[in-house]
Amino acid sequence: MSLVDTVIELCEKESEQEWFEFKENWFEPVTLGEYVSALSNAAAYCLKDTAYLVWGIEDKTHAIVGTTFDYYCNYKNQPFQNYLARNLSPSIDFEFDEVVINGKRVVVLSIPAAHNVPTSFANNRFIRIGSSKVNLRDYPDRERKLFRILDRGISTIENTPADYQNLTFRKLFGYYGSKGIVLKEKTFEENLELRTRDGQYNIMAQLLSDNSHIPFRVSIFKGTSKGSDLFSVREFGNDCLLYTLDEVLRYGDVLNIIQADEKDRVVERKDVPLFDDNAFREAVINAVLHNLWVEGNEPMISVFSDRIEILSRGPLPPKQTLEGFFRGQSVPVNRKLSEIFLQLHISEKSGRGVPKIVEVYGRNAFSIEENAIVVIIPFNRIDSKDSNRRTKKPMPLSDNRKKIISEMVKNPSITKAELQRILEISDTAVDNNISYLKKSEFIYRIGSNKAGYWHVSDKALWEDYGNSGK
Repeated sequence: MSLVDTVIELCEKESEQEWFEFKENWFEPVTLGEYVSALSNAAAYCLKDTAYLVWGIEDKTHAIVGTTFDYYCNYKNQPFQNYLARNLSPSIDFEFDEVVINGKRVVVLSIPAAHNVPTSFANNRFIRIGSSKVNLRDYPDRERKLFRILDRGISTIENTPADYQNLTFRKLFGYYGSKGIVLKEKTFEENLELRTRDGQYNIMAQLLSDNSHIPFRVSIFKGTSKGSDLFSVREFGNDCLLYTLDEVLRYGDVLNIIQADEKDRVVERKDVPLFDDNAFREAVINAVLHNLWVEGNEPMISVFSDRIEILSRGPLPPKQTLEGFFRGQSVPVNRKLSEIFLQLHISEKSGRGVPKIVEVYGRNAFSIEENAIVVIIPFNRIDSKDSNRRTKKPMPLSDNRKKIISEMVKNPSITKAELQRILEISDTAVDNNISYLKKSEFIYRIGSNKAGYWHVSDKALWEDYGNSGK
């Protein structure tokens, strides 16, 4: 990702986070040094590789306004950057750059995350809490967690102790045996990396034990939202994770009603499933495999009257790009669990899971949020209304919808507020039109609402809907 793309992505976030800060022309040499310490430590705490301090951005609106800040200025008869480097401990490879965005000069200070020990400035360690810079020693709980992260690296299911240590693995041996693989009693814990360095069972051991103490629920709602009545909740957890996964996948077969499509029947009727079984399977396996189990939360499956939502906890891994994610370039969140899934032929090393889902439902099936990834699998219901609808040519697009598509072609990063201003219609009208275009597969949202962009489909550009972007 280019530095310009990074700045734009940061500006699209609703508010400053602990690992980046916006300024306009501000410059206070000592306080800036403290900010570098705070941002470096906050990046490590938030599991980011890099923190950013950006000049030329309005703090509250995140508008790009430009800056006159001179990062080559002097302080105390020496170049400021020399002064900053001499007072940071340990030494970190910070870097100033400048870019031009929309004709405005923007200065970016890239700050590496702390490594091994917290970063200090003038012998004091700082950190960010929310948007505030504070002295780390005043927050001992956060200081302890930071040292733990720096000592062990990112918390993983391999290096984090389990909540329960009285674990047994009879079902794990049975599962491996059913796959024709023999686990050896004396070596399986070492081979599967089920203990931390100090000998405690880790979270992966807990997941694979006879009683994981971790629930896994499928909630079924009568309507299209969680505000509708809850029809039922099926409990599949508190078991060896491998058996839990099998049970959830089998339950998918129960949910996947086979419908009879009598349209244009000649001899045999056509059986149409409610949803694509392969896409459901890949979504569930990915949710289990890439879930951030160290946070203590399990994946969640919600079934509505028109779709299934499969939620996996945690954001994209720090080294995972959005385009790489959609191309199937997997960055494992749970390394050893990924190896076990490959060994048992539950998943493939080819990384075809996400591309398979995209092939069936498009990128719009993914909602990538700050702390979760949701796969949305729509239902393909066959009824008389649907049959009639499929035999008719879609209605032409309204002028407003044509204009929205045209604007998205010109500027994929356009916001709803900008569309409202251009079209001179209400925000509700913009939402309704966008909802129609998404449902009709004319447009797709790639990435999160904050940091993503719009993709206009070939259907919108080339089919005869009177679209001005044709």
